[in-house]
Amino acid sequence: MKLWVFHIILAAALCANCSFAKSQSNDWRSHLEQLAEEGLDDTTIENMFQELTMLEGNPMNLNRVSREQLEQFPLINYEQAAHIADFLDKNRPVYTVYELRNVSYLDFNTVKLILPFFFVGEAEEEQLSVQEILNRGRHEVQSRFDKTFQRRAGYGDFSDSVLQRYPNRKYRGEDFYTSVKYAFTYRDRVQFGLVGEKDPGEPFLRKNYPAGYDHYGFHLIIRELGKLKTLAVGDYRLSFGQGLLLNNDFSLSKSWGTNTVIRRTQEPKRHFSTAESGYFRGVAAVFQMGNVTVTSFYSNKRFDANLSGDGQITSFKTDGYHRTSLEIEKKNNSREQVTGVNINYRNEQLQLGVSGIYHAYNRMYCPVVREYNYYSLRDSSHINASMDYAYRLNRLMLAGETAIARNGATATTHMVQYSPSGLFSLSALYRHFPISYNAMHAQAFSEGSRVENENGLYIGATFNPLRKISATTYIDLFRFPWPKSQVDKPSAGFDFYFLGTYAVNQNANFELRYKIKQKEQNAGYPDENSRTVLPHSTQKIRLRYNHVLKSGWDFRTTFDAAFFRQKYFPQEKGFMLSQHAGYRGSEKIRGDLFAGFFKSDSYDSRLYSYERNILTTFYMPSFYGKGLRLAVTGRYTITPRLSFSTKIGHTRYFDRKTIGSGTEQISGNRRTDLFTYWQWRF
Repeated sequence: MKLWVFHIILAAALCANCSFAKSQSNDWRSHLEQLAEEGLDDTTIENMFQELTMLEGNPMNLNRVSREQLEQFPLINYEQAAHIADFLDKNRPVYTVYELRNVSYLDFNTVKLILPFFFVGEAEEEQLSVQEILNRGRHEVQSRFDKTFQRRAGYGDFSDSVLQRYPNRKYRGEDFYTSVKYAFTYRDRVQFGLVGEKDPGEPFLRKNYPAGYDHYGFHLIIRELGKLKTLAVGDYRLSFGQGLLLNNDFSLSKSWGTNTVIRRTQEPKRHFSTAESGYFRGVAAVFQMGNVTVTSFYSNKRFDANLSGDGQITSFKTDGYHRTSLEIEKKNNSREQVTGVNINYRNEQLQLGVSGIYHAYNRMYCPVVREYNYYSLRDSSHINASMDYAYRLNRLMLAGETAIARNGATATTHMVQYSPSGLFSLSALYRHFPISYNAMHAQAFSEGSRVENENGLYIGATFNPLRKISATTYIDLFRFPWPKSQVDKPSAGFDFYFLGTYAVNQNANFELRYKIKQKEQNAGYPDENSRTVLPHSTQKIRLRYNHVLKSGWDFRTTFDAAFFRQKYFPQEKGFMLSQHAGYRGSEKIRGDLFAGFFKSDSYDSRLYSYERNILTTFYMPSFYGKGLRLAVTGRYTITPRLSFSTKIGHTRYFDRKTIGSGTEQISGNRRTDLFTYWQWRF
């Protein structure tokens, strides 16, 4: 019996036993859902979810947790971490996690959010042997299987003559996704894991593909080895300063970043995601000597690239797909070596860091010359250095970083955050990234996707003027002094956001979200042969009502509207009305129902709708045209250590006869997807 048939039968059998019954939703998971809706990319959300799941199973001891550990905890900002650390320094030993309510800077909701990640234990950690660690550690196995029921063009039947002329019309592998993960953890001291994954269309256990899965990953992280604070081997993520030099850790959305614009240098973290790019593979070590921390790392990793006729790298291929002959040829065709160091000094108020990074490719990197990339790196190696700082004075935080490239170009970012109370926070951030600055592993707070060709000023605020009312808002003004891709001259724009929440009571609230972004891009005006740069704006409005019942049911009614307008052209608009119902009333069974109707004039006025997906994954599809979206998700806890999750999503369009294009095209107006997930802890 085929693998996918087995999963379908099993899913149906389990769902047949499901009667949606009692439980409380997990606050931090709901919080992550909100972050996903605010624009965080899938990899960031997946990494954050994996890390928080690990921490929930291996909570931090309040009588031993360090200031650095608190600063790296993703659910609190730099200021909150500092206040918790100050409180613990004055009051240790603490006797219950609920003493966190006495931290003046933390509001009730934040305390409730972070409680699952802490416990109260002895101040001194017992010394355990390797055998005892293995006996006390937690094992976890995750298995996922996804399938689209409708056949896509890449899985069609083609004659040998057609394939001989067009070999990339057909996928080499099966039309399903599958992955498996294994993790071992002991508190936060030992983490070990293995990952295997194949994307749809990639060969799986084929005769000519003996590797089995298309992608494999592994990691080992050990902490608290005397002066060796952390050792990471295998796949890991790392960030220095504010990200101008190096950051392949979490990236922040602007809306989430109103009180988290200040980043912090992060210790190596495991890469337990199935993402095939955006991480290092090698070794990293953190040494602690009093107030000084030294982090050094080395990475030697193969990657996919698009090559020119003479073997030079013209661009990086980061989607991880190896389905056709052409994609398979590009798999791991290049190699990158990266080494770097960060020296960090800190006390209770001040943090100073100096960083350097060097990377080298085994080929020349030489993108095709265009006006917008005229100053891009064209070499086989590069070096960067930076200095960063963070200073805390009562309720005021200052931070920043200045980085320099080999060619002398200097990028800088500086930020200030003022938080007079837990009810109000004001942030401002300035950035200057010249077009000639190149840093291949940088990722900082910005409008663009790279740390280059951008000047900007961001001002954000979070406040609770009344007990039932809260609001988050920001405005970001940015300018690109040099032409960009699809923008043939210097351009500018702004981004404004507002989110207001009114709590009817503890179980119900209303949300109003408004966002407008204006930028410039090339346009064919007054005719198709013309090339004119015109401003365009996108406005998005969301009205939502949330209601949680004591029985374990929760409901979410949402109205979304999007308006796109380019100068001299008619306005394009889109609308979506959706209803979600979830059930968390039982430890055994949980489920979600989603239904949405959408109508959009074009891709530019598309709508996004977040759907609860199977555990560890997040799903926020976009829709345009006219159609209906339905989704059903269920989770069944077979035993306290074994659970099964499944989801079926169906989209029907009323205005087209095909979905997608190229090898992903579906003949027809319907698409149905199955997602399944197993989790076993022992």
